[in-house]
Amino acid sequence: MKKVKYLLLRRITQIGLLVLYFGANAYGWHILKGTFGSSLLFGVIPLADPYTTLQVLATGFVIGSDVLLGAAIITLFYFVVGGRAFCSWVCPINMVTDLANWLRRVLKLDKEEVNYRFLKRNARYWLMVLGLIVSAVVGTAAFEVFSPITIMQRGIIFGFGAGISVVIAIFLFDLFGVKNGWCGHLCPLGAAYSLIGQKSLIRVKHDHDACTACMECKVVCPENQVLWMINKESVSVTDGECTNCGRCIDVCGDNALGFSIRAMAQKK
Repeated sequence: MKKVKYLLLRRITQIGLLVLYFGANAYGWHILKGTFGSSLLFGVIPLADPYTTLQVLATGFVIGSDVLLGAAIITLFYFVVGGRAFCSWVCPINMVTDLANWLRRVLKLDKEEVNYRFLKRNARYWLMVLGLIVSAVVGTAAFEVFSPITIMQRGIIFGFGAGISVVIAIFLFDLFGVKNGWCGHLCPLGAAYSLIGQKSLIRVKHDHDACTACMECKVVCPENQVLWMINKESVSVTDGECTNCGRCIDVCGDNALGFSIRAMAQKK
């Protein structure tokens, strides 16, 4: 029987954060107030998304020291836990894309070779740079205008309007179009966090001696190119594109995968 420990923990975290944001607006809670782009924790600690902050800086707008401090705090946090942990543990769109990709497996729609023929994973890095350029040209944080993350958060807090069509489009794109299409190929925010997580401390470790090469981990992994070491050697996943979601650990019946600290993970 497959374990779902990390899946449940991720859902509790994602839904819990949305509840806190909703409570701040509806009931005046002061635990977490704002948006994923810029928040205030306990009414004192500023938190700011690094990529959003860079977009605002690109516009030429002078931002406060509290926002810069908030961006530094978030950058340091994800530098430790793994940049793209934001994508799998915090981002609400992840729940939508996870559902789409689960249905892809159930309906046997996976055709990985088709995905890479017309859409490469590095497209998200180009879009990340383009977002900064457009922000500088038009004078506003470009990605935030169309961000499905912001749209979904505001929809949950204030009610969905036409913005729900963006969320539905991403779901259908991931289901019938490209496997892991939005998060794995297009999202510029994910690209930014993958750069932050290049040297992160918390990693998934592979135990070659315990592995039977069933490849279940590669089936469920949204970035399965990072699991190149499966059935080859005992090393940790060091690629910044790993989301530290724990899917691979949950499905591994051999207990050959688990979280570890980077310095220790390199020791066999």
